[in-house]
Amino acid sequence: MTYNREFTSEFITELKPNEIFVFGSNIGGFHGGGAARVAHKRFGAEWGVGEGITGQCYALPTMEGGVDYIAGKVNAFIACAKQHPELKFLVTKVACGIAGFRIEEIAPLFADAISMENVILPKAFVEVIENA
Repeated sequence: MTYNREFTSEFITELKPNEIFVFGSNIGGFHGGGAARVAHKRFGAEWGVGEGITGQCYALPTMEGGVDYIAGKVNAFIACAKQHPELKFLVTKVACGIAGFRIEEIAPLFADAISMENVILPKAFVEVIENA
């Protein structure tokens, strides 16, 4: 399926009431750097919550394991997004910053979300998925 909607902005500075900021976290919920810091400082991600909906965010653990570990966490995120069609999930380039993974490793994990109207992906993720 073709992705025919907006892409996640490189820098998200504000959210509408129905928007959720999806960021890479560590399972301990220590939101000290990168998008996790933004989630905590701007959008109410709770310190100590490392997975799931927290504040106006979704914490997606990316620091504890490899691609297979992250794949399971992405699947849980996709299930949550399916349960909440009233929300718009703005996915950042999770795991591709501090966690150190390449876009080519992480983007395919979001292939099942490409047809979900309430999941907005980074352009770089979409390009990898559509060219696979």
